[in-house]
Amino acid sequence: MPLTINFMNTKTHLALAFALVFSFFAPSSIADEKPETIALEYAPGPINNPLKGLVPYASDSNVHFPHAMEFQYLGLAALMTGYDTFDWKPMETLLNSVASRGHQTIFRIYLEYPSKTNTIPKFLIDDGLKVHKYLNTNTQPLPPATVETPDYEDPNLRKALQNFIIALGAKYDGDPRIGFITAGLLGTWGEWHTYPKSELFASKTVQSEVMDAYRNAFKVTPVLLRYPAGDDVWGKAPNAQLPFGYHDDSFAWATLDTGKQQDDWFYMPSLKKAGPAAIDKWKRHPIGGEIRPEAWGKVFDANPGDPRIQDFRKCVDATHASWLMDTGMFQRKPTEERKRRAELEVRRLGYEFHLSSITHSIHKGTLSLQIELHNRGVAPFYYDWKPTYGILSEGKLIKTIPSTGQLSGLLPGDTPRIWRDQSEVSDLPKGTYTIALRISNPLSNGLPIRFANKSQDQDLDGWVSLATFALRP
Repeated sequence: MPLTINFMNTKTHLALAFALVFSFFAPSSIADEKPETIALEYAPGPINNPLKGLVPYASDSNVHFPHAMEFQYLGLAALMTGYDTFDWKPMETLLNSVASRGHQTIFRIYLEYPSKTNTIPKFLIDDGLKVHKYLNTNTQPLPPATVETPDYEDPNLRKALQNFIIALGAKYDGDPRIGFITAGLLGTWGEWHTYPKSELFASKTVQSEVMDAYRNAFKVTPVLLRYPAGDDVWGKAPNAQLPFGYHDDSFAWATLDTGKQQDDWFYMPSLKKAGPAAIDKWKRHPIGGEIRPEAWGKVFDANPGDPRIQDFRKCVDATHASWLMDTGMFQRKPTEERKRRAELEVRRLGYEFHLSSITHSIHKGTLSLQIELHNRGVAPFYYDWKPTYGILSEGKLIKTIPSTGQLSGLLPGDTPRIWRDQSEVSDLPKGTYTIALRISNPLSNGLPIRFANKSQDQDLDGWVSLATFALRP
């Protein structure tokens, strides 16, 4: 009998064989998931979010109130040994000490400080710098103290100040250990005045030289000035149009407009006098300051006990402040009532970010994400910190996805900002996953930004959980 071959069966068998081989080596397909939108519940953000809140003097003993930054003064003489030579050890010691606690530093360099000596670099005095020594009576609530004020018009001092700022910027601009810099260098405590001897303060020309040096030296780290000034302010060089923030160092004492002529130097009247650019400064540049020492701690009480203490909430709303130095909540343990009221008010400083919804879907192995971001605080965030999505499985991070989203510049009351991102997830095994988000602090052990969401830290510390999705073959 002749041999008969069934070509149809042979072709079928070969096709089946090829299909099995292909399916074995090809990546597994993932079933599509239709878009799903989930509302995300609000909950108050933490008091110690980075780059905002109350700020104590730098110390490891400030344990009585949550905080994310620490402040310190440094004398110029400790850092500058010659016109072009510097000793950065005191600065490094400060920054490293504060960073070891996961905090960022705010600092100010000064030339004169009541009761302190040897704060002016010796090489300048050796070169003939004139120094005025007198009893400063503007030291409340401390007693009068001797102060040494240099001749700010001295050409050698002016050259030294510009050289120092250039070197400071080259060394520290963008350093993640630093939160903000208050300009300092001029005036008592570096506060840009020598009251009551105002005739000894730096001229507008010298002030402008210092501001120009800071503007050229610092492009990332924000620098803050003490006083708003327009084009026609006695004794103050104009700064409203310059890229600096402000710090109100008599906060809740000389902040709000009282309508009295003798109080026209208060912060809000000065701001208004400086014009629209100064009034809107907070939208691009940070506002900080110090609660006036006479109001430390008391400002948070229902009855502060001194009629000169201004309403804290009204001051925050008017100034859009992000941070405030304070000793009253740190030097000793506050009462529970004072702490409760302080927590309520301090939380309102700066930004508060709330993620109100997420929409997610999967198509051909690609996860698409859209989230809606609100700022419920009084000020924007001033740095360009990068968000990262995380894919969690049983509380463990198994994949990160860089986000194109931006935090900086989102103003309170603005239309919510929409972030849209995509990522391949076909490399993940089948299962159920949680989508999370984190804003990491560039300081390696620094606090991450935590959102005003109930699901913050729900599945993994430092991450806000947003939604779950399933990968099915």
